[in-house]
Amino acid sequence: MGNVLLGKVDELFNWSRKSSIWYLLFATACCGIELMQAGGPRTDLDRFGAVFRATPRQSDLLLVAGTITYKMASRVQRLYEQMAEPKYVIAMGSCANCGGLFDPSYSVLKGVDKIVPVDVFIPGCPPRPEALAEGIIKLQEKIMKERRLSEGVA
Repeated sequence: MGNVLLGKVDELFNWSRKSSIWYLLFATACCGIELMQAGGPRTDLDRFGAVFRATPRQSDLLLVAGTITYKMASRVQRLYEQMAEPKYVIAMGSCANCGGLFDPSYSVLKGVDKIVPVDVFIPGCPPRPEALAEGIIKLQEKIMKERRLSEGVA
């Protein structure tokens, strides 16, 4: 005999999406080192289903780590626009959140949320790999609360 599983289609889709977050990283400074460490055996982002992809067309999470200058801002925005829906953004570190220690500089963007919508902000200079793991968990919680099919959004 077969088993019957009852549930909402939204919950099934959200569960599968939260368990397979493919991220495109944009690491520019010391936060990039912490991001690389987060993929190591101690933090192991793979256990969350978070896997690095090299192209924006296969990614659903843009992970911005480090300082973004005005010259790079258009490239970050272009990468975000090339990602398929649904797409998410994590801003990692003080520089990505608000300009950080380079805030007085004329060439530094005062937060990546000025050019792309950010879902999760991770504070710190640089934030620990455990903080990034916590940010991924917060993003997974946000994904599980979405109701795309019941609202008629494809």
